[in-house]
Amino acid sequence: MGKLRNQAKRASHTLFFIAGALAFAAPTSAGKISGCSFNGTELKGKVQVVSSFADIKVEVVESFSDLHVKKVGSFASSCGEWEFVDSHPDFTIELVTSFPDVKVKYVSSFPGVT
Repeated sequence: MGKLRNQAKRASHTLFFIAGALAFAAPTSAGKISGCSFNGTELKGKVQVVSSFADIKVEVVESFSDLHVKKVGSFASSCGEWEFVDSHPDFTIELVTSFPDVKVKYVSSFPGVT
């Protein structure tokens, strides 16, 4: 009976260790956003959507976003204000449904890092 109890105790310690390791190893994009930039790319200005080789992979979500984005027609000069263009962008994005670099939510007011 004592041997079985020790095995159960070791198994529970192992499970807690694995769960803790997974929690710390889970990638988050919030850690990559510093101020209003992602890996040195300012998250404001003219944006072009491309299908590959983008500066940033973006997933559009309704909750748990890293950045609130306001679509503007011109003068995208504040954090989270994006003007979508077909040429001469400040940076490019690829819209993805999994493994994004940044998760964004489109808003009509108060853009910026969440």
